[in-house]
Amino acid sequence: MTVTPAIQRAGIGNCIVDLVNFINIQEREKDHSSSRPSSPRPQKVSPDGSSSSAGNSSRNSSQSSSDSSCKTSGEMVFVYENAKEGARNVRTSERVTLIVDNTRFVVDPSIFTAQPNTMLGRMFGSGREHNFTRPNEKGEYEVAEGIGSTVFRAILDYYKTGIIRCPDGISIPELREACDYLCISFEYSTIKCRDLSALMHELSNDGARRQFEFYLEEMILPLMVASAQSGERECHIVVLTDDDVVDWDEEYPPQMGEEYSQIIYSTKLYRFFKYIENRDVAKSVLKERGLKKIRLGIEGYPTYKEKVKKRPGGRPEVIYNYVQRPFIRMSWEKEEGKSRHVDFQCVKSKSITNLAAAAADIPQDQLVVMHPTPQVDELDILPIHPPSGNNDLDPDAQNPML
Repeated sequence: MTVTPAIQRAGIGNCIVDLVNFINIQEREKDHSSSRPSSPRPQKVSPDGSSSSAGNSSRNSSQSSSDSSCKTSGEMVFVYENAKEGARNVRTSERVTLIVDNTRFVVDPSIFTAQPNTMLGRMFGSGREHNFTRPNEKGEYEVAEGIGSTVFRAILDYYKTGIIRCPDGISIPELREACDYLCISFEYSTIKCRDLSALMHELSNDGARRQFEFYLEEMILPLMVASAQSGERECHIVVLTDDDVVDWDEEYPPQMGEEYSQIIYSTKLYRFFKYIENRDVAKSVLKERGLKKIRLGIEGYPTYKEKVKKRPGGRPEVIYNYVQRPFIRMSWEKEEGKSRHVDFQCVKSKSITNLAAAAADIPQDQLVVMHPTPQVDELDILPIHPPSGNNDLDPDAQNPML
């Protein structure tokens, strides 16, 4: 709008000129704001439920900045739109409101179509009509339970840029848990963070799980099957390197039970089990596969005989060379929790000799004499005392065991 010379000659004054200049400034600011690319804009929600954009005028610019940075002053609302579409093409009815950690995110659902295999991509993608998640009475979706709003903001950036930048103060395991919940692949090309050690640790856990599942199928499982076919219900496996040589003397073998161990010659598997973290991953995989009594560690294993010490009148002492190698021990026995023998036998006394106990009306179960019964493997070592002539058994005498 311009001021013509006729208006100036009419003597209307400077008021009209100031008004025209103000209108021109407002139009330029409106055109400038509409041409900006869309970005997340925090908005303050008023107590009556209506939201006002931060920075609507120069008078409340400082107030809006304080409201957007402090969550305790009011509920935060973040608007996420598709940068390609622009704010003009997105109608309010096409946006969805996601509630995460008591924070509302107003999102253009079209941003989720770029990642259709994620949870949000399936919820608001092409199959939205089949979505099992229903909005609340206000039409808002409560999603990502247990995930913080700061983490969710970083994840929303993934749908726009394809990259998740780990926020300050958020640990990599926390970010990993959120990605797993939302079905987002946790890869080095997706995650950017400053703590490279924590990131490499998570990636190593993923690689160790895949690698051990391969070793389990190709190397360990065949030995377990061989043990099972021989009637065993457990397996002890020792991992040796490709260069290790086992040469036992047939006349003087090791006396530590190593003959019942299975052996795997694999330098790669040996290097894999050197790390404690890898052994923890392997143990978790074996537990998931239903195995029990799992033990993984490093132990000494005899390889060859070094020398024999002969003792006069005794058994020769054989000295073997031992190497420290990883081992795996596991069981698939189902009845390992049940006792196979009677530990004690309860026998009621035929007579009550304690009159005070009888007068107190104490149940006779408390007067039972407990005598341990020897186990099966103890019967062979029980001492046998020949009866003497002075201690002949009286058939009418009371059995002391009773």
